[in-house]
Amino acid sequence: MSRTFRGRSFVFVLYGVVVAITGVLGAVLGAFGPDDLTSVALLGVVELRPTPLGLAAYGVVTVGLALGVPLVLVAYASRLDDAAVEDG
Repeated sequence: MSRTFRGRSFVFVLYGVVVAITGVLGAVLGAFGPDDLTSVALLGVVELRPTPLGLAAYGVVTVGLALGVPLVLVAYASRLDDAAVEDG
C-alpha cells in the first residue's frame, strides 16, 4: 500500500522537520559560532549558556512553541469546521 502525505499529516511532518532543523542549526551555532555569544533566556525564565545543547534547546523550544501553538489551534478549528460540514 502506498502512503502519501496530504493535508494535516503533511503540515505536521513539515512542522517536525522545521523544528528539527532549528535544533541542528542551534547546535552548529553553539559549536562553531563566535566565542563572544551571550547567554539566552528561554521563555524569560531559564538562562541557557551558548553551548551546542543550550542553543539547540532554545531553538527547538522557541520555534516549536511559536509555530506549534498556532498549528494546534488551526488543526482544532479545522476539525470543528469539518464536523460542522458533516452535520449540516
